[in-house]
Amino acid sequence: MTRGKKYQPGKIRERNIEQILNAAEQEFVLHGFKGASTQAIAERAGLPKANLHYYFKNKLTLYNAVLENIIDLWNSGLQDITAADDPAEVIEKFIRFKARLSFTHPRASKIFATEIIQGAPQLKEHLRTDQREWVKTRTQVIHTWIEAGKMRPIDPANLIFLIWGATQHYADFDCQVLTVINKAEYDEEYIEHVSQQLCEIIMLGCGLTPSHLK
Repeated sequence: MTRGKKYQPGKIRERNIEQILNAAEQEFVLHGFKGASTQAIAERAGLPKANLHYYFKNKLTLYNAVLENIIDLWNSGLQDITAADDPAEVIEKFIRFKARLSFTHPRASKIFATEIIQGAPQLKEHLRTDQREWVKTRTQVIHTWIEAGKMRPIDPANLIFLIWGATQHYADFDCQVLTVINKAEYDEEYIEHVSQQLCEIIMLGCGLTPSHLK
């Protein structure tokens, strides 16, 4: 008998993994890696604990999968850039992309920040290899833009660090920001305001003009 589309094994697997990863994010944010349990994650995902362990061997495997998802998502905003690209378009797109993620995926930023603050016990090797290489290839492209006179001679690595830090602040310190600006939560108007401000401050410092000022 042919299965209906919604009962296809592949779709069920994808849905279950997505539910588990989403639940794991919530538990790791609330309780940290040590305080979170696979039982609590399974309950939050609405699945038996045995199902969770069918997809993820243990809590560490699940935690690493969450971290990998976060990094892949963040890195996707600055993929496949070349010397032929317009630096203003690339950098503005990346700033807006990272800012948007900080407002829509704050848990991801907080989990990553906690991992780094603790000395990157699970990410140390990734930082030494994949992350270092990722930054190196992007800084090489930015150097070519500088040499071509397309932007001011700034340190490309520091530019990337600045974008990371400035955008992730709104996720990692959302309680502080929201209290100071006297808001219960971020709204679309504020997200656009922050995105424009970050584009202006960062891009003008690089000798580039954001699209809304052209």
